[in-house]
Amino acid sequence: MKLMKRRTFLAHSTAAAASALGLTSRSYSGIANEQPAVGKLDSTQKSRRPNRIAVSTYSFWRFKKNLKLPIETCIDEAAEMGFDGVEILHIQMEKESNDYLQGLKRRALINGMDLCGLSTHQGFVSPDKEKRQRNIDHTIKCIELAYRLGIPIIRINTGRWGTSRSFDELMKNRGIEPPLPGYTDDDGFKWVIDSIEKCLPKAEECGVVLGLENHWGLSRTPEGLMKIINAIDSAWLKVLLDTGNFLEDPYDKLDRCAAQAVFMQAKTYYGGGIWYTLDLDYGRIAEIMRKHNYHGYVSLEFEGNEDYRTALPKSLALLRKAFG
Repeated sequence: MKLMKRRTFLAHSTAAAASALGLTSRSYSGIANEQPAVGKLDSTQKSRRPNRIAVSTYSFWRFKKNLKLPIETCIDEAAEMGFDGVEILHIQMEKESNDYLQGLKRRALINGMDLCGLSTHQGFVSPDKEKRQRNIDHTIKCIELAYRLGIPIIRINTGRWGTSRSFDELMKNRGIEPPLPGYTDDDGFKWVIDSIEKCLPKAEECGVVLGLENHWGLSRTPEGLMKIINAIDSAWLKVLLDTGNFLEDPYDKLDRCAAQAVFMQAKTYYGGGIWYTLDLDYGRIAEIMRKHNYHGYVSLEFEGNEDYRTALPKSLALLRKAFG
């Protein structure tokens, strides 16, 4: 007997199933026609997975005296609190030897945690070419550290003019400081762009994205941040968006940068801020990020005076509610 053709078999099978369910051919056809095309979902079927919530090791320390915990302890406590990953602050690392790096990877694995970011410090805003080169070399070294740790992104800064007498004075002046005498911000932008471009070949080789933060310096404003991002226009340079570094009208400014964001740092200030306190609406921020289809990590940077053992769990609950 000839084998029944596949299409004929499927047609008979479908009809039989419809009959068994008490459906006429007309009613079955109507149901079939209501289904979306293959590969497409209608608005009622679409779902969005929550953003994963990490915590920076900075949240445990905050540069407060006698609170510089080892990275290993931060990983253990972050896991116990229920975070999904850990962002490592580079200057908090005790060593850079390979056994130390691999030990951190092993510690994260055992705790079921991702090492999702490496937050580094550099400054390219200087007329001194040798100083800029030292910072380029430092950034390239940090890219290699991230690669060995299995971390896909490092936070980078533009650096700043350094004309403030202290960081406290810089914060008092809302992050604004004048250029060095005889220079302008245009000089600074050229130095920053040239320096970052020199780091990109190593970033691409290692598969590590450079996340330029809206930090103090030339990236303090959306205009400054996006000027650098757009001038370089590389897949290996994207925005690392910090919710706490736009001190006035943050929502509009976050919105203007969010399309290029691949990582987010989220500030909370329980117990009052160490330098300042912002009343941030994370429900509103999460809506902005969803609008721009942001799927990346939200990494907590706790910057308040409350004990981290109570402040971090409260911060995690806040972020889970907003970004869940």
